Amino acid sequence: MPLQPPGQEQWQGLEQLPSQPAGRQQRWQGSEQLPSQPVGQQRQGSEQLPSQPVGQQLRGSEEVPSQLAEQPWQGSEQTPGQEPSQAPAHGPSQPAGREPWQGSEQVPSQLAGQVPSQVPAYVVGVGQGYGARLAELTEIRVRHPERIADAWQRRRTRELVGEDGRLLIVAADHPARGALGVRDDRLAMASRPGLIDRLITALERPGVDGVLATPDVLEDLLLLGALEGKVVIGSMNRGGLQGSAFELDDRFTAYATAADIASRRLDGGKMLTRIDLGDPGTVATLEASAKAVTELAEHKLMAMVEPFWSTRRDGRVTNVLDADSVIKSVNIAAGLGATSAYTWLKLPVVDDLDRVMDSTTLPTLLLGGDPTVAPEETYASWGKAMSLPSVRGLVVGRALLFPPDGNVAYAVDHAAALVHGGAA
Repeated sequence: MPLQPPGQEQWQGLEQLPSQPAGRQQRWQGSEQLPSQPVGQQRQGSEQLPSQPVGQQLRGSEEVPSQLAEQPWQGSEQTPGQEPSQAPAHGPSQPAGREPWQGSEQVPSQLAGQVPSQVPAYVVGVGQGYGARLAELTEIRVRHPERIADAWQRRRTRELVGEDGRLLIVAADHPARGALGVRDDRLAMASRPGLIDRLITALERPGVDGVLATPDVLEDLLLLGALEGKVVIGSMNRGGLQGSAFELDDRFTAYATAADIASRRLDGGKMLTRIDLGDPGTVATLEASAKAVTELAEHKLMAMVEPFWSTRRDGRVTNVLDADSVIKSVNIAAGLGATSAYTWLKLPVVDDLDRVMDSTTLPTLLLGGDPTVAPEETYASWGKAMSLPSVRGLVVGRALLFPPDGNVAYAVDHAAALVHGGAA
C-alpha cells in the first residue's frame, strides 16, 4: 500500500476474509511457496499447500509428522471489536516476498485457529514485493512513526496457550546484545531483510505459537502483519553486550518495564539472568529481574526468566552447563520477585535434565542455543525432554532460523511436531 500524500487519510479499515460456519474447515487463500534454496533468495516454485490433513505432504516434498495433526491448536485468537459472526469481505495480504495466494486449498479444522481472519489496514505494502515492503517500513518510520503504537492496539491477540498447554516460540533477540554469530559465521544475523524473511517463514508454519524479540524486530514484524494471532514476548535486558567488561551487569535497555510491555498488549517479558559469584554486576541484574517478575505478574503477564550459572574464562563469560550448576540457577531464578505465579523458566538442555526439572514446579521452555551439533542430535534431545511434565515447549532461535541446510520451514516443522505432537 503506497504511502498517501501528507494530509490524506492513511487508514483504510480492515480487509477481511469470507466467514465460514464455526467448526467447519476454513480455506487458505492459496499456496504459500516453500523455496528449495536457502531463505533470502527469490522463491520460484509452484508447490502448494495440499488439501489433505497435516501429517501428509505439505508445501512440496516436505512432510509434517503425523502426530502434529492430532493435537488441538492454539486457536483462541481474538480481535478487538470484531464479533465471530461478522462477515469479512476480502482476502489477506500476501506474505512478504511470497507469491499470491489462490484460494483453493483447505486447512484441517484443528488448524482453523491459525488462519488469519482479517488483515488490518496497518499492514504495509499489501500486494508489493518483499523489498518494496521493507523499504516502506523505513518510510513509515520517517513520516508516520505513530502508526507503530496504533498497530499494537489493533493487533489481533490470542490466549497464551492452547488446549495442549505447550508453546513453540521463535527467538530473535540476539542481535540487540551484539550476538550476531551462528556457527562459524560471526555476522550471520546481521542482515535485517534476511532475518525478517526467516522469521516470517517460521511464523507462517503450523504449530509456531509466537516470537521473542526486541522492539525493533517486533515492530518490523508487526507492520508486515506477521504477529496477527501470535504470542509476542518482549526481550527486556539487552545491556550486557557480548564480550564487554560489564556483560553481567545486564541492564534493561529494550522493554525496560512491565508497563512498556503491557501498554503494547504483548504477552510477556523475558530477562536473561546470569549468575557469577565473582562479578559484582550480578546483584544488579538479579534485583532488576526480581522487580520485572513482580511487575509483570501485576499485569498478569508471563515473566520468562532465563538463568545461567556463569563464570569468566580467559576474560570471556561462559555458562556452566552441568546439571548441578543449572539446578542452582533454577532455584535462584524461581525465587525472584514477590510471586512466581506468572514465572516461566527458559533453560538449556543438559545431561541429567530429569534431575534438573525435578528442582522446580515452574513451567519450563527449553532453549536451542548456538547450533553447533548436528540437527538430528538436537531434535533427539528435544524430543526426549518433552516427556518431562514441567517441560512445556521450546524457545529456539538460531537452530531453527539458521539450520545447516538453510531449510527453515523443515526445521520449524520438526520442532512443531515435537512440541505439539508429543515426545519423539
